[in-house]
Amino acid sequence: MRALRVGGDALLVEVSSGEQAQALHAELLRRRAEGSLSVREIVPAARTVLLDGVTEPARLASELTASEVPAAPPRAREVVELPVRYDGPDLADVAAHWGVGADEVARIHADTEFTVAFCGFAPGFGYLTGLPPHYDVPRRDTPRTSVPAGAVALAGPYTGVYPRSSPGGWQLIGTTDAVLWDHARVSAALLTPGTRVRFVPVTAEPSAARPV
Repeated sequence: MRALRVGGDALLVEVSSGEQAQALHAELLRRRAEGSLSVREIVPAARTVLLDGVTEPARLASELTASEVPAAPPRAREVVELPVRYDGPDLADVAAHWGVGADEVARIHADTEFTVAFCGFAPGFGYLTGLPPHYDVPRRDTPRTSVPAGAVALAGPYTGVYPRSSPGGWQLIGTTDAVLWDHARVSAALLTPGTRVRFVPVTAEPSAARPV
């Protein structure tokens, strides 16, 4: 691990993989919950974890860099199920990239249990990991100027769901009616780091996400 000072009271901790970032994030949350770590925010990303509001940044940086990267975090008990219609305009392109039929793309994706590694890009957008590396797909050569809310998409090793209409260059394979971001809800984001997620194929009838 490498810890970098950010401003006066924050640290950016770098690790070598997404799995290590998830494990470190879970361990830091555990320490804060038990009272052995005092910070305002703990924010994971692809290979970093940001700690904001650190009372003694130099001491904590020394402690972290002298320790081992923690083991894989315990799996969350709850699984959020997202209903999905595999009707995306890029489904055929993804199928060709994987060397399978479109129905097989839907089966593989729906049979995978995902984990929210981190959030970003837009409020409520989670970067979900779980597909094996040989299913990585490139972004589109030409991004779309408008991707509809609820679009289920792939890019690189990640699956994501667009919480609102926005430009985007990910490969669109389906659609969900789940509300990813609702400021009146607690929590506002349906998907938060560490959440387990499954996509459940449905027909054209709209359906809402539910925890199981």
